[in-house]
Amino acid sequence: MRDESATSTSPRWRDPKRYLWPLGLIIPLSPFLAWGLVSLLGPGAFWTLGLMIMGIALPLVDKFAGIDRSNPPDEAIAALENDKYYRWCVYLFLPLQYAGLVAACYLWAHGPLGTPERIGLAITIGVVGGVGINAAHELGHKRENVERWLSKVTLAQTLYGHFYVEHNHGHHIRVATPEDPASARFGETFWKFLPRTMIHGLRSAWELESRRLARQGISRWTHRNHLFNAAAMSILLFGALVAVFGWIVLPYLLIQAGIAIVLYEAANYLEHYGLLRTKRPSGRYAKPSHRDSWNSDHLWSNLFLYHLQRHSDHHANPVRRYQALRTVDESPQLPAGYAVMIFCALVPPLWRKVMDQRLIDFYDGDPSRVNVDRSDPKAVRKLEQLCTERAQA
Repeated sequence: MRDESATSTSPRWRDPKRYLWPLGLIIPLSPFLAWGLVSLLGPGAFWTLGLMIMGIALPLVDKFAGIDRSNPPDEAIAALENDKYYRWCVYLFLPLQYAGLVAACYLWAHGPLGTPERIGLAITIGVVGGVGINAAHELGHKRENVERWLSKVTLAQTLYGHFYVEHNHGHHIRVATPEDPASARFGETFWKFLPRTMIHGLRSAWELESRRLARQGISRWTHRNHLFNAAAMSILLFGALVAVFGWIVLPYLLIQAGIAIVLYEAANYLEHYGLLRTKRPSGRYAKPSHRDSWNSDHLWSNLFLYHLQRHSDHHANPVRRYQALRTVDESPQLPAGYAVMIFCALVPPLWRKVMDQRLIDFYDGDPSRVNVDRSDPKAVRKLEQLCTERAQA
């Protein structure tokens, strides 16, 4: 597709999506919207409103609204990144996220909800938490200390504080390589990827943080350890909620955290599936490029996810703020937005049907360019079969 980055080179350029970004706050507002709909209309199914918005409404709107290939002109980038309006569109996610969590605890403990309705509400809170990990992702990449601190605060709801360390200092270094636990390999199902990325991601975060503290001459057993203070935030949060609302809320807090983790790791799974960075003549991997992440330019899901789907430019320019991320022609493209692709990832046969041939075509049928677990004979045979069929077609 044509890159429309030069649609305007005037210093008067204005972001056409400027006043659409607050739409992302609909997600943390979804518990309150669900409460209102149940109160007005009655059906308890509305407690799953977060899932309805992300899994049904957003893909439908994406389908009819189409894709957005527009980019800000070069001379507008600096002003765009320095505009604090965009930061507040992310900052406001946090108080709404936690207000929804407290409201959910009240309803779990004192509301006229049966167990199915409580689980439905936990699903909605889990969706909020999953998108919250994405908000933490945006904040954690920035240089300002306050934003990095807010990133850990956002992660407390989902018990996923180690993400702050592993993502920034592990994943971004090893992305699209066999050594990266957050880069899915060809033929690896999401359900195989999930325990691998969680276990090895936590182990990697511990090793990275231990090395950071050792360089400073500090023991890893310190409150300065990002893993410890992030875990302390989660323990304090869950402890306070249990103290106020009772033990009845604890199972639902754990359910929502699990749902959030699955949703975010499903996004991780689809972002680099089968992609492999090239190597320099020295044998070292080249710097991450726009070809090392799957991209999606579907407008509305990008608005709700702070341009997470412009993932190629994010890895090429990790500290670039979401509003300035670009789409480029060389990036491999997903056939739909993340909401649809996450559903595909959860159903391995559907995922293979949608993505395996697309990956092979991106690499022109060359199996040596694909990230595959060479110790998995089934995956290697499938890769070679698809490449051979493409060559014979």
